[in-house]
Amino acid sequence: MSAGQVLGANIRAFREQRGLSLSELARRSSIAKGTLSQLESGAGNPTIETVFSLSNALDVPVSELVTERTSPEVVLVRARDVEVLSSNAVDLRLMRRMDIGDTVLEIYDQRVRPGATQTSEGHPGKEHVLVTSGRLRVGPADAPYELGPGDYVCFPGSMPHSYETVGDEVSSVLVLEYPKH
Repeated sequence: MSAGQVLGANIRAFREQRGLSLSELARRSSIAKGTLSQLESGAGNPTIETVFSLSNALDVPVSELVTERTSPEVVLVRARDVEVLSSNAVDLRLMRRMDIGDTVLEIYDQRVRPGATQTSEGHPGKEHVLVTSGRLRVGPADAPYELGPGDYVCFPGSMPHSYETVGDEVSSVLVLEYPKH
């Protein structure tokens, strides 16, 4: 199953599980009904903002929308096999989802491009960021932190926050931590 087909099947399943019409999900997510219909059919190329809007509207972690359930003992993920979710400033690859007790962890390979700022009004859970190369200004919108290679920060995802490079492209690991519903 392609990444688009997985996303489409998951959107439809969660929407139907919650008894939502396509129109109601469009209203809750601020995504056009036609766009949602395309996504549910496995077509379209959603942005980070679209996937996070659907995550918030359906009240599920992003990983619930973009991954198939598997239970292998060894997990190998090749970057070339993972769909990239992009915004004006950030490229994300969901590398792994882990359910640990009452917590869901999503591990992303994150690239932040210079010259633009990624902002978020907030979402459930916590964000953990570990910079592997470059310099990144990240965290609460009113008081971001500047991180270099090897630096780490954790902050509540529920507050408005931003990501912005200080110079060249930044490579980092992003871990989203959610309570399991």
